[in-house]
Amino acid sequence: MCGRYELNESREDIRRRFRLEDAADFEKNSDVRPTNRVPIIRLDAGGRRECVLMRWGLVPHWSKELKLKYPTFNARAESADKLPSFREAFKKRHCLVPVSSFFEWPILEGKKRKCRISMKDGSAFAFAGLWESWRDKGNADVEPVSSFTVITTTANADMAPYHDRMPVIVEPQHYEWWLDASADNTRALLVPYLEGMLSIAPV
Repeated sequence: MCGRYELNESREDIRRRFRLEDAADFEKNSDVRPTNRVPIIRLDAGGRRECVLMRWGLVPHWSKELKLKYPTFNARAESADKLPSFREAFKKRHCLVPVSSFFEWPILEGKKRKCRISMKDGSAFAFAGLWESWRDKGNADVEPVSSFTVITTTANADMAPYHDRMPVIVEPQHYEWWLDASADNTRALLVPYLEGMLSIAPV
């Protein structure tokens, strides 16, 4: 599960890291929550990387309402290609979600504690995500809503004492592979992150 994360990179940091010509304007956020509009990276119609703002919490294109009765800010790697909410996005619309760290609330010494999970070297990273565009069919004048979800997988040895799930973290050398939804076997990337790379500490 991943329901909170932090993004302390600037627009220029994002542009450089993902090799973009430009990036959407956004503010740094130390407490990103579902329904917030935040930057994601996807491929445009010409196959070039672009940074756009999207709402966290995927709204399927077929939904009658923007507000769903069930949470869609995470999609399980094991079922994202099968569930109606995520199936079409898995086939056609992959994205990367820029992150500085993320948070979990495990029980430590008998108390629920907020813990920050980040890279040991302090570097930023990216979650694997899916995105979708939803339009209010009852009001054609309203702009479409673009939204995304973060894919989760089983926890690695670092995360297991804190939570049984973790976000899928995509290595930079695999960005292009994940972003191209038509590429062969993108499911191979939906695995727990390398052990020994994460720093986990109460805040």
